Amino acid sequence: MTTTTRTQVAVVGGGPAGLLLSHLLARAGVASVVVELRSRREIEETHRAGILEQDSVDLLVDTGVSDRVLRDGYRHEGIELAFGGGSHRVDFTGLVGAATQLYPQTDVFVDLADARERDGGDVRFGVTDVAVEGLGTDAPRVRFTDAAGEEHELVADFVVGADGSRSLCRAQVPQAARRQYFREYPFAWFGILTEAPPSAPELIYNHSPRGFALISSRTESLQRMYFQCDPGEDVADWSDDRIWEELTSRVGANGYTLRQGPITSRSVLPFRSFVQEPMHHGRLVLVGDAAHTVPPTGAKGLNLALADVRVLAEELERAVAKGDPAPLETYSERALGRVWRTQHFSYWMTTMLHTLPDATPFDVRRQEGELALLASSVAGSTYLAEAYTGWPGAR
Repeated sequence: MTTTTRTQVAVVGGGPAGLLLSHLLARAGVASVVVELRSRREIEETHRAGILEQDSVDLLVDTGVSDRVLRDGYRHEGIELAFGGGSHRVDFTGLVGAATQLYPQTDVFVDLADARERDGGDVRFGVTDVAVEGLGTDAPRVRFTDAAGEEHELVADFVVGADGSRSLCRAQVPQAARRQYFREYPFAWFGILTEAPPSAPELIYNHSPRGFALISSRTESLQRMYFQCDPGEDVADWSDDRIWEELTSRVGANGYTLRQGPITSRSVLPFRSFVQEPMHHGRLVLVGDAAHTVPPTGAKGLNLALADVRVLAEELERAVAKGDPAPLETYSERALGRVWRTQHFSYWMTTMLHTLPDATPFDVRRQEGELALLASSVAGSTYLAEAYTGWPGAR
């Protein structure tokens, strides 16, 4: 037997984007049901870094999700650009009057999941066999099997694909109705979590002839660090000593010393840029990584997804009220303006800081010249600060 539920919006994907959309729709009086393949515990135990733009912080606080981001997050008013044997601080607050907040994506998820539970939201974790049907009708359906093994069908006015970079929903758009844009990068990040005190009060973006390194943080006792590597790198080949030697050689060239500790996690993160246009098809709409991905260099992935949701919630409210998918086209147009702006910024940061596999000494010195020009120019530093903290009000 299949249990059928009627709702206004069916959301496939219960990560931060899907949960925030459900939260905002509920505040507007629009009913939704969220389905997610993973269990809540599985998501909570997946450690994800997070640098939030000021608009993202304000969105969580002002809409009543949680103020924990203010209590437990770490305000960063700039970053360090390290290159050519030294470093230069980009002062976000002094240049553009904005800052970012170090607050892991995992904690954003926990806050949103708690808020949906607090407010009586309908979120189904741990489902299987998800299928989206009837997109050419006025009542599309989402079929799934719940965590107890019972079959369900959601009949909705609209379906939202918030199901990540391997989106099932994105694949439902006919090839003739979509345009896809890709860029693969010839490098990846080797990421670690280490039990150690912070090595610096703010993030260090480090350029060196050996390759890029990023020194980030999680808490006062747990730090996140990355270094550029080959996409095919095997983490099993890297001992703790070898990892620390590589990181130390890269940041030491620019005068930094790392505070070391036991490495509790290691992984390789490939790089890809991707956009699918438009971000809707009939009564299906895509949001976050289901529609686009960016390299992590500019810390934009989660922020771009939350910016999508802010716009989509407004347009979906109009679409539900009218019973008409036309506002979804407006959503796509509004969202894509920021998507491509973000794609440019992330690409620029990535190519400026990373060493290409076939780089010559000229290429490395040219990058150092670009970084020096950026650091010495108020206009250049202002652009970086404005883009990194998030183009406030640009929707």
